Amino acid sequence: MNEIRIDKWMWATRIFKTRTIAMEACKKNRVMVNGTVVKPSRMIKVGDTIQVRKPPMTYSFKALDLTANRVGAKLVPSYLENVTPPEQYELLELQKISGFVDRVRGTGRPTKKERRDLDSFSSSDTEDNFDFDFDF
Repeated sequence: MNEIRIDKWMWATRIFKTRTIAMEACKKNRVMVNGTVVKPSRMIKVGDTIQVRKPPMTYSFKALDLTANRVGAKLVPSYLENVTPPEQYELLELQKISGFVDRVRGTGRPTKKERRDLDSFSSSDTEDNFDFDFDF
């Protein structure tokens, strides 16, 4: 086997769970072969570099062998080599540390810090000993 479709190879090597998801990723321009955005029908060869963008990271793989049949997880390293640069993994760690990056401030449930700030704000109002029963 000299060439195989990119969507089929990504499914077979367990980059994507289903072939349909692999096909959709290609259609959304999230898959590149040797630096070029590709369609799902693009044929790949041994030695090609495949880049898959799964936000926030861009994974890079080198095709070591081709297969049309889905392989077990233990056999995946014989078909691809992970050549993702370490900077990409640092991006992933930064997002894990920062927590809810995509959440706009003030929407959704408050974070633990925001809740503490709310509690301290509301408790400080009651400690002022003001009596608001009188008219201004």
